[in-house]
Amino acid sequence: MRAIGWKSLAAAVLALLCALQALALLRTAPAWLPAAIDLSLPRGAEMVLGRAELAAPQAGTTHLRLRRDGAGAWYAASADGVQGLRFERGPERLRGGARVLRAGQQFQLGATHYRVSAADAGALTFGDGAHAWEYDGARVRRDGEVLAACPGAGPGARLLGLWNRWAPPALGVARALRMGGNLSCGTQLGNAGAASGSAQIVFEDGVAVLSAATGPERAPLLVMENGVPRDLALAEQALTQVTAIGVGRTRMLARIEGDVLRLQPRQRVALFAEARSALPQGVRWRWERRDAWAWPAAASWWLAGAALAGLLAACFARRRRTARSAPIRIGAACALAGAGLGLLLLQRAGQAPGVAPTLLLSWAALWYTLAARRASPVMTAGVVLLAAGLLLQLELGIGAADTSWLRHFQKTAAASTLGLGLAGIAMLLAPGQAPRQARVELLLLVLAGAALAALLLQVVWGNETGVFDLQPVEFAKLALSVLTAHCVALGLGAGDGRASAPLRWLRLASPALLFIVLLAVALVQVDDYSPLILLLVWAAAMLLAWSCAARKAAPALLVALLAAGCLLGLAMVRGAAPVDVAQWQFYGERFGVWLDPAAHPHTGQQLLLGAQAIAHGGWFGADGLLGLAALGGGALDALAIPAVQDDFAPSFLLGRHGLIAGLMLWALQALFLGALLHAAWRAWQDGSRARDYRQAWLGRFRCFVLCGGAAFVFGHFLLSWGTNLAFFPVMGQPMSFLSAGGSHLLFFIFPLLVLGSPAAPTIEENPPCRSTSNTKP
Repeated sequence: MRAIGWKSLAAAVLALLCALQALALLRTAPAWLPAAIDLSLPRGAEMVLGRAELAAPQAGTTHLRLRRDGAGAWYAASADGVQGLRFERGPERLRGGARVLRAGQQFQLGATHYRVSAADAGALTFGDGAHAWEYDGARVRRDGEVLAACPGAGPGARLLGLWNRWAPPALGVARALRMGGNLSCGTQLGNAGAASGSAQIVFEDGVAVLSAATGPERAPLLVMENGVPRDLALAEQALTQVTAIGVGRTRMLARIEGDVLRLQPRQRVALFAEARSALPQGVRWRWERRDAWAWPAAASWWLAGAALAGLLAACFARRRRTARSAPIRIGAACALAGAGLGLLLLQRAGQAPGVAPTLLLSWAALWYTLAARRASPVMTAGVVLLAAGLLLQLELGIGAADTSWLRHFQKTAAASTLGLGLAGIAMLLAPGQAPRQARVELLLLVLAGAALAALLLQVVWGNETGVFDLQPVEFAKLALSVLTAHCVALGLGAGDGRASAPLRWLRLASPALLFIVLLAVALVQVDDYSPLILLLVWAAAMLLAWSCAARKAAPALLVALLAAGCLLGLAMVRGAAPVDVAQWQFYGERFGVWLDPAAHPHTGQQLLLGAQAIAHGGWFGADGLLGLAALGGGALDALAIPAVQDDFAPSFLLGRHGLIAGLMLWALQALFLGALLHAAWRAWQDGSRARDYRQAWLGRFRCFVLCGGAAFVFGHFLLSWGTNLAFFPVMGQPMSFLSAGGSHLLFFIFPLLVLGSPAAPTIEENPPCRSTSNTKP
């Protein structure tokens, strides 16, 4: 009866959230966008187009200059030197204001002339008459000596410089060579006649590319072409065989038809309330209305079939509990997983369906999971939180003035459909008995190797946003939690006395090695220390869980004292008088912004705009009706907050729906964390009651995996709320479930939901008597 009660309550909350999503979609105002932009230009003429004429909504002053020569060929360039243009010619990718450097090439920055003496694959040698410079994409040598780190460089930059100095060239981390300023250090080449960063050289596909800097105060970068110096920032690109042009973040397919250049906007296109706009001569738009029910022709039938299968399976699972229904439920889960993967691929290809089909598929996945026979409190609370996040991302998407914001909702919905489908498959196919420990250890070693390889890929080829549109650090969090749980479970039990020394070493060293690599990635890739705090929260929680399991009071007391000390220190720093934090040379600017954001209006705009939105929302939202009157309306003020779809999603929630809605979300998040800890406690009890060593180990293992996962989720909640409410001096972390997500959901949240469900391998109450103790016979 109790189970029926909380499931019924969860179903009612989920139904309310789905109704709010439907209401927001139905109340969306009509919007128009150009399906095609036709540009007509006589031979020998030119025109200058701004972002408005190209339906590019980004702020900025980039203008596109188009020209036709006497033979009728088309050319394009930046009209003001501010870059942001991209040209695609088949597999080739070109940028405006950039040139490939080759042997014999000459260029001039300020009053200094440079000449390229050699340009090989992955190596560039050039000189200015006084020095010879060598650049290989990772390190810079002047007259054969590697440049030292720049003064004031942070520990991450210094660590990266040391790695590049001694690592083999193939393992070096790519760093751009920046030109300008008075000092040559690190990967910076000094030039007294130009500001720092006036030009840069990077290797793209093995060739060195020289590019001009952006901004009105740039120093002219002149490139010699046929003996004539030309300003590289204003250099033209021929449009022959060009298939797409990018202006800022707006991408347009390009096709030349006689005297007409036809552009078809595909990414981040401005929306208009009416199908009319003042256009200059020679520019014509063909309008189309934004269609919420747009279906890609090639995918319409199987997407609809997946949604229908999920909904029917959800209804069928509620009515029948027989073994014959298992294939139907597995088939529905496979259909949902395939549909989610298809949605991700379609979005990646720029052919994402409309909002309505995507929303229907996410509803099918949510209700299928909630109606599952083994849906645990962890899974149920996660489904409701996920529905709340989808509502928030949908409001941001339909309230924007361009098409780009909907991609956050579509990506989150696609990842949710895929993840819940895979979770359903895992719960239905999970074995009822504990797996062999040797197989689990082999799987854990493979998991650790994959996580380390993914992190190294991010360091070498990615940045703080990830690599190949993925975030390997989310997968590493899961691997770290699982490996640590295995080691703690073995340490608290008798373990395997016959294990070899290398295997025992790997058991102990794998979590430590992964932890060190995570710290290194946090220092090198992220210009903020919030990942370090997240790892410290996780480490403290795991120490507390181990001390409780081992019945040791000293570590638990130490964790409590450290937490109290950190809170007291933050309160003292917050109340202290402003100081010159720049002299700390370690994230000093971040502390300065946190202490006095009004004195740093540019870097502190997240805090300032977020605080303004929260204050405007009050208790009952900006409309006074908990945001119900604003559903489907514009959200332009909130969209001005940087990273509002990720780190500052709570600010939008409090501004749109009020503090009452925030309190309800806090309660739901607390229930989710409580469900995780309750599942961990049940797993520990099952392991303690087990009479077989494998079942005992499995109970302890699941217990500490759930504790580690709960620690990471709690860290995300804590840092996200703390950043939005200005409690912590960090740039922020995305809030689990609420922020736009892909990697965080697929690689961390959904595996955690599966492990917290009873569909994970269960503990046998009365297994066959293989042993009478928790030790191996």
